[in-house]
Amino acid sequence: MIQVSDVSLRFGDRKLFEDVNIKFTPGNCYGLIGANGAGKSTFLKILSGELESQTGNVSMSPGERLAVLKQNHFEYEEYEVLKVVIMGHSRLYEVMQEKDAIYMKADFSDEDGMKAAELEGEFAELNGWEAESEAAILLKGLGITEDLHHKKMEDLTGGEKVKVLLAQALFGKPDVLLLDEPTNHLDIKAIQWLEEFLINFENTVIVVSHDRHFLNKVCTHIADLDFGKIQIYVGNYDFWYESSQLATKMAQDQNKKKEEKIKELQAFIARFSANASKSKQATSRKKLLDKISLDDIKPSSRRYPYIAFKPEREIGNDLLRVEGLCKTIDGEKVLDNVSFIMNKDDKIALVGDNETANTTLMKILMGEMEPDSGSFKWGVTTSQAYFPKDNGEYFEGTDLNLVDWLRQYSPHDQSETFLRGFLGRMLFSGEEVNKKASVLSGGEKVRCMLSKMMLSGSNVLLLDEPTNHLDLESITALNNGLINFKGSMIFTSHDHQFIQTIANRIIEIKDDGIIDKQMTYDEYLEVSTK
Repeated sequence: MIQVSDVSLRFGDRKLFEDVNIKFTPGNCYGLIGANGAGKSTFLKILSGELESQTGNVSMSPGERLAVLKQNHFEYEEYEVLKVVIMGHSRLYEVMQEKDAIYMKADFSDEDGMKAAELEGEFAELNGWEAESEAAILLKGLGITEDLHHKKMEDLTGGEKVKVLLAQALFGKPDVLLLDEPTNHLDIKAIQWLEEFLINFENTVIVVSHDRHFLNKVCTHIADLDFGKIQIYVGNYDFWYESSQLATKMAQDQNKKKEEKIKELQAFIARFSANASKSKQATSRKKLLDKISLDDIKPSSRRYPYIAFKPEREIGNDLLRVEGLCKTIDGEKVLDNVSFIMNKDDKIALVGDNETANTTLMKILMGEMEPDSGSFKWGVTTSQAYFPKDNGEYFEGTDLNLVDWLRQYSPHDQSETFLRGFLGRMLFSGEEVNKKASVLSGGEKVRCMLSKMMLSGSNVLLLDEPTNHLDLESITALNNGLINFKGSMIFTSHDHQFIQTIANRIIEIKDDGIIDKQMTYDEYLEVSTK
């Protein structure tokens, strides 16, 4: 258990949180959510002791151990992979080092013998005899093969180092586990393994993540950082989101009788309870949901951008024909005989590990890159809007403010009133519209690029990793906007829920062509892992 009492933190005039009083208890997984910059990672640092709060304190039950997912991927370059994992339990690693140092002594004394016996006892108590096998199991589960276990960290790729540090945090069954964006850089198999690990983990987990599918799978509670406070809610992210929307609707409709509101709440809880899977995590969550009262759900201060893509022209049946596309970049063949026909209403997700291939295909289809061979042809009724993975060229070196930047891409209405109103719906309000486009943050640039696409009125969208840099609110708004889009699209994303709820066709680019399936992402994963 970890208890937070009267914790406050300010940076200058800015209040991150104030008088936070919460308790995180064993057997539960808490998803810590909040708008970008709200202080989620900072709060984890206060919990871990890396950062001191200005008031209050954080306490744990005596004898309990806390583990943190380290963010410095180059911290252990000289160490062997297996040892880096075991370092996750610092006391066990110290005992191992002390024990080995004594046994290496040339002049082994009686005193050394007594100390060694004492260390052996502690080593056994800390489950030291199982340490290497447990570390190996964690590494294997995350996709680090046995041939890498005795290599040095410096010999691993960046993605492999991330997995080793995650295994380090999970090692030794810590009493409290703090994870900041644990799914970043993980492949789908590693994420699925981590989900199962956390579902079956019996101690306390506090996790920050932008991956809604992950939060929905593992979380029993949501810790919402809002109004400078942290409020704990029962349920996963979807339940928190839907309940906060319901609470807002109820607050707006003050005249509705309380009995009607209670019935609405009961129907809402029943729907979520019925959708719960059979996992232990979901079963315990269902019991907690049944205890929720009308006063337990509250409106959120979260602001969601308005994202809606409205095609100006109805799309015909002849959309896109791709035949035998091949492309080699820097001596590596990234596309080899890629052929497919895009149909009306297709929402195609490009999936798989080869991100370069996906980006290259989109660039070719948008005329930004020439194929080495093969051809493609867009239908005459189509108009395309493109969201590139790297949007830097649209913003670098410009002196334009946001209104003038967006004016370039508004084909019909270029008035100040219209553009300010449009930017306001995309959460650029008041004086923010006078900011220079060149100084925007990553998330702000993405919102501008989405505004540009909406103004185009295109009936085919190509989006390469549009959820990068976005907070959960913007991801949710974009997700809903694309679900409701009446045209066709090709897109990529690392967001499982984003792909699952939008795509009706999955294409994976392989070394010698493509795998093309008319199905949802979950169905595709089920077929491909058999």
